[in-house]
Amino acid sequence: MALRPVQVNIKALDGSAVGRFWAEALGWSAYSPGVTTYVGPAGGPVWPDPVAVCIDIVPVPEAKTTTKNRVHLDLATTSAAHQAELVARLKAHGATPVDVGQGDVPWTVLADPEGNEFCVLEPREIYRDTGPIAAVVVDCVDPRAMARFWGEAMDWTLHEVADDQAVLRSAKGVGPYLEFLRTPGVKTVPDRVHLDLLPYPGDDKAAEVDRLRALGATDLDLGQGDVPWTCLADPEGHEFCVLAPS
Repeated sequence: MALRPVQVNIKALDGSAVGRFWAEALGWSAYSPGVTTYVGPAGGPVWPDPVAVCIDIVPVPEAKTTTKNRVHLDLATTSAAHQAELVARLKAHGATPVDVGQGDVPWTVLADPEGNEFCVLEPREIYRDTGPIAAVVVDCVDPRAMARFWGEAMDWTLHEVADDQAVLRSAKGVGPYLEFLRTPGVKTVPDRVHLDLLPYPGDDKAAEVDRLRALGATDLDLGQGDVPWTCLADPEGHEFCVLAPS
C-alpha cells in the first residue's frame, strides 16, 4: 500500500492570477475546472492518473503572512543562460527577489506575486530529467524522522539521509525530488503550500488514511466540512491532503 503525490496545493487571494504566474514559471498551462486553478502540462487535468506532480491554486480570503513558508518549490534550469532568462521573465510577471538569509549562493530566491517563496536553481546534473519542478522542499526539525514517515507514506526511494537533509524520489526515477532540510525554528502558522496525495487505482482511500494515522499522521480540521478528501498533518505538523480517486 502506498500513496503518490499528485499536486502541490498553493493558497492564494487571486487564484487565477497566481495560476497564470505558475503556468509561466513552469512552461505549463492553467486550467479552471472548478473553483481552483490547475497548472499542468498541455492537455488539461488527467484524473485520476496525472502525468506529473502539478500545481493546484486554491482561493482563500486570507493573505500570506510575512512568515517564510516551510514548503517551497525549486525550479530546474538547463544552463546559466536559461536560469538568467527565467529569473528575468518571472520578475517581469510579478516575481520579487527575497532574502531568506541565503547569502552568496548560485541559485536565485524569488517570491510569486502573493509572496510564496521559491528558488530558481543553477543547472545541476541531478535535476536534468525532473521536468520544470526540480524539488518540493520542506523545512523541518528532523529530516531523518520526516524521511521515515514520508518514505512509508509513499512508494518513493530514499536517495540521501543525514542529520541535515533527506531526499526522496519516485521509484520510477521521474519527476521532482522531495527534500527535507533541517532548519531552525518550528512551524508556527498554517502552511500556505502543501502536498496532495492520491491512492493508486483500486486502492482503498480509507485504508490508506488509517495507515497514515498509524505512522504518526494526525487529523486536521481546517474548516473543510464534508469533503471527499481527508486533511492530515505529518509528525511535524505540515498539512497534507489525501484525495479521493474520483
